[in-house]
Amino acid sequence: MAHVQRDFSSFTVGDAQTFAKTITEADIVLFAGVSGDTYPLHVDAEYAKTTRYGQRVAHGMLAASLFSTVNGLVLGTPGGVYVEQSLKFRHPVYIGDTLTARSEIVSIDAEKRRLHCATTIVNQHGKTVIAGTAILQKD
Repeated sequence: MAHVQRDFSSFTVGDAQTFAKTITEADIVLFAGVSGDTYPLHVDAEYAKTTRYGQRVAHGMLAASLFSTVNGLVLGTPGGVYVEQSLKFRHPVYIGDTLTARSEIVSIDAEKRRLHCATTIVNQHGKTVIAGTAILQKD
């Protein structure tokens, strides 16, 4: 995945990037280890069977972390930083789901050099699993 070099003046409303990934067992185990979140719904198949989901569910923040990748693709290089993200978790994510994160510039604040983006993650069935907004600061 290549980051394209971009000057602030090159951004326009409607610019968008996507990033897709299939969530695996290893992703969940590694995320639990890194985050410390070992809640049984994520890591215990027997427990998860007793819940309304009937199976293990990926961590919401694991799925949301795809925004970090896609927003980095929007920013390009040289430099910038991701300064804000809102999240609405709409549907569960399961092992084997293929998620596509999308970030689209919806407004530009030239004075502050900030890009305001609409962000979504959809699964392979076209369901929006996470929606939100992001603000990106360009150097």
